[in-house]
Amino acid sequence: MRVYSSRLLGSESSLVLHGGGNTSVKATALDPFGTTHDVLYVKGSGWDLATIEPQGFAPVRLDLLRRLSELPSLADSALVRAQRSALLDPGAPDPSIEAVLHAMIPFAYVDHTHADAVVAITNTPNGEEHARAAFGPRVLLVPYVMPGFKLARTVGDMTRSIDWEGCDGLILLGHGIFTWGSSARASYDAMIRLVTAAEEYLDARGAFRSVRRSECGAGDLVTLARLRREVSELAGRPLVARLNQSAEACGFAAHEKVDSIAARGPVTPDHIIRTKRVPLIFGDEPADAAMSYRDAYGDYFRRHADGSLTMLDPAPRWAVWRDRGVIAFGPTVADANVVHDIAEHTVAVIQWAEVLGGWCALSESDLFAVEYWELEQAKLRKRGSGRPLDGRVAFVTGAASGIGRAVAHELSRQGAAVVGADIRGVPSDQETPTCRHFVCDVTKASDVARAVGETVRQFGGLDILVSNAGVFPRSARIEEMDESLWQDALAINLTSHQRVLQACIPYLRHGVEPSVVVIGSKNVPAPGLGQAAYSASKAGLTQLARVAALELAADGIRVNVLHPNAVFDTGAWTPEVLAARAAAYGVSVEEYKHNNLLGVEVAAHDVALAVAALAGPSFRRTTGAQIPIDGGNDRVI
Repeated sequence: MRVYSSRLLGSESSLVLHGGGNTSVKATALDPFGTTHDVLYVKGSGWDLATIEPQGFAPVRLDLLRRLSELPSLADSALVRAQRSALLDPGAPDPSIEAVLHAMIPFAYVDHTHADAVVAITNTPNGEEHARAAFGPRVLLVPYVMPGFKLARTVGDMTRSIDWEGCDGLILLGHGIFTWGSSARASYDAMIRLVTAAEEYLDARGAFRSVRRSECGAGDLVTLARLRREVSELAGRPLVARLNQSAEACGFAAHEKVDSIAARGPVTPDHIIRTKRVPLIFGDEPADAAMSYRDAYGDYFRRHADGSLTMLDPAPRWAVWRDRGVIAFGPTVADANVVHDIAEHTVAVIQWAEVLGGWCALSESDLFAVEYWELEQAKLRKRGSGRPLDGRVAFVTGAASGIGRAVAHELSRQGAAVVGADIRGVPSDQETPTCRHFVCDVTKASDVARAVGETVRQFGGLDILVSNAGVFPRSARIEEMDESLWQDALAINLTSHQRVLQACIPYLRHGVEPSVVVIGSKNVPAPGLGQAAYSASKAGLTQLARVAALELAADGIRVNVLHPNAVFDTGAWTPEVLAARAAAYGVSVEEYKHNNLLGVEVAAHDVALAVAALAGPSFRRTTGAQIPIDGGNDRVI
């Protein structure tokens, strides 16, 4: 029941967002010696209420938690260690920092959320008065206190003589809400009842009707790409950017007071680790806006740092693009999506609070204390360095099958956000949040422009182009070749690549470590009989890539070519084609498949690994290279 009701709370984003909130249940458990203990099963660090499992609840001895609550003071790092020492299961996650407060509340079930409606009411100049009017006398209003041990001590002092049966919940001003009950249903119902009261209070005053909605201006996608690069440079690593142009995001971006109301702070201090204190607000000059944000963040740090702290990166995590929408940033698509969701709720809550006298977040010093809280810093340190291509954005042509499909999957596996383009569609179950697909005929300029534009719109820019789309025509000697075979090979294997390059260059110019990888062929250095159209088109493509390397180097764009050979797990190599090519060389099919110096078959995944390496940091000083992926060919060597 504790798992079930926790998931009910976690599935409602207006109550809990991405790891926020916590729940608990008091029960008994046996230790390894068979001794029964009163235990608090409390949500563990790193778990999300929406998807929590039984093992996500840390079993902590209640007697120790209650003894901790009696201490006059305790550093939060010491509290974490003490709570871990009281675990009955040493493999359990770290208990929530609010475990002591959960233990102090004398009911079996305790729920804590950061409900939008509650924080909208309390984050106002007269928040306490509004809260009393909305919730009535049966709730305890707790002034803002830093989460953790200080909050537990404050609540303990306020409730020493309280009749808990006569109290329905705790309203933590500027923070959230606690409810409880003897059953999961009772605690859940108390939460919903109080949040509903808050929503009715807001609705009666026109808060929900106050949310602005409008259509966004078109917005130059090159400006979006420029902003993403500037923000990535401030962050010291590539960041994905997600543009939100919903009616609500556009209405907020066009709000006449947006410069003021967006810059007062987050909805709840728990969000600051994801969003920073304020967003970047800009028009059409992202470089100037990014530098101003950097300087302001440095000043904010210096105002509150005590000399023992190291400043975090000065990059914003969300931005308001005036009249164009709201942008969320993150080192991965998942991180950007979290910020996107938080920003969506933030722009609504801010406008609700404006109706009650004005949006009024916590003070700078209170927010700084949470942003640089030792426990939050520890979480950041545990995240590790990530994957090689985290934050990078890639566009892959010919991505529905064969080499292109393998490349798209490998780039995504290594952290990149990928858009694949192909004349054929792919089943929806092959798409993921980090690997999208667009039907695109690369011989049509309008299709290419749309697919490239959607890549930038989805992820904020373009860093990696894998120009792969191609055809392997049937064998035909020059004297027997019909015109359509020649023209089709040139149109797809050469001209379409020029068209894709032309569409991508304006965005690559503002990419993070931009790189182009062109898929050529062994037939360039060593052409095959009966493949004049294929060999000539791939040779022309290689020459196009060489010129691109010359022209784009000044913009920091690297252009390299891979020359695969005999990649038999692709659609081009039908049994008929394979038999024909083997016959052309007078060998068996099996001999033909291993006809290289290493005696190995080359798979699409081998090419994909080479693409990822060329696009990644290992080859950041290489451009204009031509690299064979062929097992060693004596004619090439």
